[in-house]
Amino acid sequence: MSGPFVPGERNVLGGPLEQCGTDPVTGFYRDGWCCTGPEDIGSHTVCTVVSAEFLALQAGLGNDLTTPRPEFGFPGLVPGDRWCVVAVRWRQAYEAGVPAGVVLAATNVAALEVVPLEMLVAQAVDVPDDVSGLESPPPPAGSP
Repeated sequence: MSGPFVPGERNVLGGPLEQCGTDPVTGFYRDGWCCTGPEDIGSHTVCTVVSAEFLALQAGLGNDLTTPRPEFGFPGLVPGDRWCVVAVRWRQAYEAGVPAGVVLAATNVAALEVVPLEMLVAQAVDVPDDVSGLESPPPPAGSP
């Protein structure tokens, strides 16, 4: 797939899906995108920026993301890597108080079948051009 977007794929903000990461190459299809399809039973749709705490929690849940698995083209992750995470696994981490950061523009709209948009927005590490309507910011201090 060429260009900055995948034709026809949408992100959780309603725009075209952007690439999640190529170092390491992520995605269920190992193409850098959080695309999904019938073969992707886990729904690898949340583009995250992983932390040491998130990786440790995943390992504790039986989802070892740090050990290289060359037979699957998986180098093992280190904190700061971008990775398309299974939506249910991301939500488990969120509910445990250890969510990974989320790149909203590269998170597939299919993630919303498992994770409410508000949870994803609360952990956003990218800043969309316009988040109006997604969440209400608190009023400025001292306002009436």
